[in-house]
Amino acid sequence: MNDKSKYSFEKMIKSSADQVYHAFTNSTSMREWLCDIATADPKTGGRIYLSWNSGFYSAGEYISLDPGKKVEFSWYGKGEPERTQVIVNIYPRDGKTLVQLEHAGVGSGGAWEGMIAEIQKGWPSSLDNLASVLETGEDQRFTQRPMVGIGLSDFNEEIARHLGIPVTRGIRIDRAIEGMGAHTAGLESNDVIVSLDGEETTDYSSIPTALQKHRAGDRVEVLFYRGSEKKRVEMVLSPRPMPDIPWTVDGLARAVRERYSQIDQELDEFYRNITEEEAAIRPEPEEWCIKEILAHLVQSERGYQNYIADVVGGQEPHYDDYYGNLQARINATLDVYPTLSDLRQELKRCSQETLALFVHLPLSFLERKGSYWRIAYGALEAPYHHQVHLEQMRALVNDAKAEHGE
Repeated sequence: MNDKSKYSFEKMIKSSADQVYHAFTNSTSMREWLCDIATADPKTGGRIYLSWNSGFYSAGEYISLDPGKKVEFSWYGKGEPERTQVIVNIYPRDGKTLVQLEHAGVGSGGAWEGMIAEIQKGWPSSLDNLASVLETGEDQRFTQRPMVGIGLSDFNEEIARHLGIPVTRGIRIDRAIEGMGAHTAGLESNDVIVSLDGEETTDYSSIPTALQKHRAGDRVEVLFYRGSEKKRVEMVLSPRPMPDIPWTVDGLARAVRERYSQIDQELDEFYRNITEEEAAIRPEPEEWCIKEILAHLVQSERGYQNYIADVVGGQEPHYDDYYGNLQARINATLDVYPTLSDLRQELKRCSQETLALFVHLPLSFLERKGSYWRIAYGALEAPYHHQVHLEQMRALVNDAKAEHGE
């Protein structure tokens, strides 16, 4: 260690020492300010694994822990010469907390240059983001990142073959949101984006990686397939609309109820104009009918409840990839809820249960501002998923009526 260097950083944060300690020892908390994937077993010798969508990761173990005072763990990043150490000292200061972080055991010479540059750049920006998350709830990596303005859909070999697209990895557009960058640039449903600003886009996580260094108004090049034709277009990135976040459980529950009420009214109006037969029409063998879309919305609402419970519980699962919408599961839901009325009532019940979950959020959850803000933002942002599928269902009805001359 005598021939090694250490790099020191500090940040004063308007939060408690316990919250800072939690931010270095809980996997959900670390995802909210530091990395994209984390697993942690906060005990001496317990694992700490951190990963970023860029492909970089660090694996290590907790060396010593003193709750509310100190966290020390080893760090061995992808491609780095040797294992190093991160020591975090936590000092309460007149209602605030001073965080002093050292990245120690760093060598010198060519093999270390890249790592040193990342340490000097990465820890200051991460500590700034930690302060933002603990003080306001906002993850600056997200709030400052612009939007492409698309809804996403499944993409696999079968879909690629059906659409005549000569690649099997990419991001298939379900809908380009009107008024945002993708729509203005002329992107359409079923276009498959394979590159964004020169970064290969193989899955959803590729988007934030490509956009992290950009701000709203920046121009980026988009490479995509429309059928077998490869196209290139320049797109202006859109600002991210930010809803007002109520900072009480009651206030959040009321705001979510208003949002769900608007969605419910739109769906009720839609149902008044369709028949059971129209709801069962499948336009293409690979495409959903209206009943299948409703089954998907039921499953999405159930999954959303699980997600909220995971975040509130502070233990989120991570999946290596997205397996898509499993048709067997859609079929199972339709077996139990076979009619349009059955599906509509089940969706209403699921929505009511989601609203009840917001009502019963523990008051202590507000103390974890990053987690609370994330849940509140997701609940109050524009209902893109609902809008995409409502438009899809309206198009199915219009096509059916046109085919029958109505």
